[in-house]
Amino acid sequence: MTGLSHTQNQSLKSFNTFGFDVVALQYLPIESPEDLPVLFQAESFKKQPFGILGGGSNITFTQDFQGLLLHNKILGKKIIDQSNDTILVEFGGGENWHETVLYTLENGWGGLENLSLIPGTVGACPIQNIGAYGVEIKDCFHSLTAFHIPSGEFHVLNKEACGFGYRDSVFKREKKGQYFITAVQFRLSTHPEIRTQYGDIQATLDGWGIAEPSIRDISNAVIHIRQSKLPNPAEIGNCGSFFKNPVVSSDIIPALLAQYPDLKTFPAGEGFTKVPAGWLIEKGGWKGYRRDNIGVHAKQALVLVNYGGGTGAQIIALAKEIQADIFQKFGIELEMEVNAW
Repeated sequence: MTGLSHTQNQSLKSFNTFGFDVVALQYLPIESPEDLPVLFQAESFKKQPFGILGGGSNITFTQDFQGLLLHNKILGKKIIDQSNDTILVEFGGGENWHETVLYTLENGWGGLENLSLIPGTVGACPIQNIGAYGVEIKDCFHSLTAFHIPSGEFHVLNKEACGFGYRDSVFKREKKGQYFITAVQFRLSTHPEIRTQYGDIQATLDGWGIAEPSIRDISNAVIHIRQSKLPNPAEIGNCGSFFKNPVVSSDIIPALLAQYPDLKTFPAGEGFTKVPAGWLIEKGGWKGYRRDNIGVHAKQALVLVNYGGGTGAQIIALAKEIQADIFQKFGIELEMEVNAW
């Protein structure tokens, strides 16, 4: 194909957090941005379909991958700029996300601590605009560098160009499949703002007797909460939250509250309200549901799981059943967070 070394019929079982036993017809790790122009200019490459893999935590493989799978393995960390209050730091797109968060904590840089223990890679985080516990990537995102496949050029995209939305960006819409993200820059704080108001962070800190938490304490609390609610992919195959929290018209909320007084809602802009998908799925009776080797996690209804031997096709079929049932019962459409391949 090119001078780059690729593998045929590569098992992807260890490369996806669901643990689906599928293979890629051809597999190629990308360890340097310089590999990309060489690869995409090759005539042999242009004749086959390709895909881009990060940490494999947001993908449901429904079948073997019939093409060339490019695995982002580009590493690196470097400080770009520093002032009295902030630091601009760049990470390679293939860096592990949680290890990146821990690295920022070790250096006393605030901004990413609420996003601890999210699976995946640095390069994938802007695509999804990952978020948790009141924080999203866009809050400290500065820019990214990516190889633009149609033009064969490297582009730098700032926050505005990425078009971030709730678990969304231009990379999931009009620019889907056009970019291979090689590096991401974050503007972090050297005098961090502590954010404890979302979820169970404050209650966890209170239980630990921590009155003046550090960013490390926030991270530890988030890790503790996530581990208590979410299954470890190393033990039970899963990709974390399978569905997005739906944003609906506020007009339908009074009727829902009349029927379900325990419904929790969150403001989502004028005229709109966010409803927890996990609550809807649990109320629909799906929490803990199991069918053969797949199911809905017993502790967190947002998480679909592979107990071993399940397939991506089975997971997607179950997800569609849940979507149909929730729409029938609540009149609310659930949208999958994961990509089905």
